[in-house]
Amino acid sequence: MGEYGVAPGQRVAIIWDSSSPVEALKDLVDKIQVLVGADHHVSVENVNQLSQSAHKESSFDIVLSGVVPGSTAQHSAEVLAEIARILKPGGRVLLKEPVVTESGNSSKLKTAAKLPTALTLSGLVEVKELQKEALTPEEAQSVRERLGYQGNDLLLVQIEGRKPNFEVGSSSQLKLSFAKKPGPSGKPSVDPAAAKLWTLSANDMNDEEMDILDSDELLDFEDLKKPDPASLRAPSCKEMGKKKACKNCTCGLAEELEQKKSSQPKSACGNCYLGDAFRCASCPYLGMPAFKPGEKILLKENQLHDA
Repeated sequence: MGEYGVAPGQRVAIIWDSSSPVEALKDLVDKIQVLVGADHHVSVENVNQLSQSAHKESSFDIVLSGVVPGSTAQHSAEVLAEIARILKPGGRVLLKEPVVTESGNSSKLKTAAKLPTALTLSGLVEVKELQKEALTPEEAQSVRERLGYQGNDLLLVQIEGRKPNFEVGSSSQLKLSFAKKPGPSGKPSVDPAAAKLWTLSANDMNDEEMDILDSDELLDFEDLKKPDPASLRAPSCKEMGKKKACKNCTCGLAEELEQKKSSQPKSACGNCYLGDAFRCASCPYLGMPAFKPGEKILLKENQLHDA
């Protein structure tokens, strides 16, 4: 097995970002192509375009991300989840990422402790740190320019993880048997001690040593008082500050609103509230401004006639 654990015939994905030097990326791709053999099953993807690359699930044996010399790639939760998706069951990911030694110094950089956790949360297993080293001056400058980090506690961590030997979302039927083993007579055997523990006989009720609690002793004077009917009445819609009646109104507000509504002249066209431009010639609301549907409008006696 060659460098990065790549073997002939494997499918490999190389993920790069804007910080990856072009020549170093080309050299890495050429090296991996030699390792996998003549078929050249090597795919090169930008970290920001990985989710749009439309790779099928379980496409690659190995994913190399951020391993281009000079690269300072960051791996978001979405990127890690996509890497886990395109890996074959049992496939391996090897990545490098700059981290900080203390939390709180940067909101954009993970700590060395949180990076393995991020891989685990993406669905990878057997996550382990392989190497930890200081950044080169060029790499540190790249982090400062891209992320605005000015601290001096940067480290470059190399870490790997594997996809479980099953596909995400797969299922398998469990063979469980809850049947009790039959006894000599063919019937399920019962533990006599357990049966006795959960059995209460008439003799037990007469046992002088058994203290039976009187349920009436659990009630005090306040529990025995008859409640005031007023305290059991549900508050009315008006008391609750509602202008509309509840669905199952019992306080009388629904009838009151219905009576007010029926006392108003009914519209023949249904457009009275829109204004004169929409009203019939015989509309009792002619000359009045538009109003909201259902709004109470008072009409003079000389205006009340059939619409």
